[in-house]
Amino acid sequence: MGRGYNLLFILVTFLVLVAAVAAQGNSGSRRGVGQRPRVGFYGNGCRNVESIVASVVRKHVQSNPANAPGILRMHFHDCFVRGCDGSVLLAGNNTERTAGPNRSLRGFEAIEEAKTRLEAECPGMVSCADILTLAAREAVVLTGGQGWRVPLGRLDGRISQASDVILPGPNDAVDKQKRDFAAKTLNTLDLVTLVGGHTIGTAGCGLVRGRFFNFNGTGQPDPSINPSFVPLVQARCPQTGDASARVDLDEGSAGSFDTSFLSKVRSSRVVLQSDLVLWNDTETRAIIERFLGLRRPPLRFGTEFGNSMVKMSLIEVKTGSDGEIRRVCSAIN
Repeated sequence: MGRGYNLLFILVTFLVLVAAVAAQGNSGSRRGVGQRPRVGFYGNGCRNVESIVASVVRKHVQSNPANAPGILRMHFHDCFVRGCDGSVLLAGNNTERTAGPNRSLRGFEAIEEAKTRLEAECPGMVSCADILTLAAREAVVLTGGQGWRVPLGRLDGRISQASDVILPGPNDAVDKQKRDFAAKTLNTLDLVTLVGGHTIGTAGCGLVRGRFFNFNGTGQPDPSINPSFVPLVQARCPQTGDASARVDLDEGSAGSFDTSFLSKVRSSRVVLQSDLVLWNDTETRAIIERFLGLRRPPLRFGTEFGNSMVKMSLIEVKTGSDGEIRRVCSAIN
């Protein structure tokens, strides 16, 4: 009987260990209340999540390079409204997607395709919020930027209202920008670093041309803009031209993720007022100078961008009963 008992004990112990390992490998299927995202969250439960998102985003950026800055901008707009919960992806009347600042977002098809592929491989496990967060990193990498490790394990939000979309604006003063970022637990270094993401992408002519033709009703361009830059933007955005036409945020380098944009801020050759004023503030100017190697200690833009993106991606994440894992990214379950 003693021998039989020992064999039974060994068998039970073995089964318990197997169950524990399986539970750990499939940790992506459970998100406890208050559980924070972490690197490697999905484990063996969905081991190909990052490679699947990367391949889908690569395909969409290759077919339309504008999808890279579009996805990066979409992630920012998602996180600054109700946190990083994929609520910007929800379609329908009066959702966040319909708000003015979000009408020019692009890259939705890439996120939805990645979701479809992941549902086929590991159904009900990967949130749309996590997909968008991974896709933003891939957008940076595909344009020549440095990658970073992405904490995963977010849930998708169930609420998406256009009236909630109050984002930092293109004409904001530096102090206003600092307050807006601080309200999201981001500091001034994060502000300058994330604004540096304007090194890729474009702005609508209707948004910027007032500064180049009739600044504050003067009938003249904004005097703080580099005079040699004014005619270039005026040619791309004629005063009576198409307001939906686009102009590069980083003249001559809008497809490369680098510090070129910050150099343009220094030389007053940027189209957004909110970008230009960063050079006029002592604190933000010092950070730009460190990124450009003009002040010590220097800062590495790629490294700091990854750090700030991780901080931003953890804003007001949903856990437990606060969220869900959508079956499709454009609709709640």
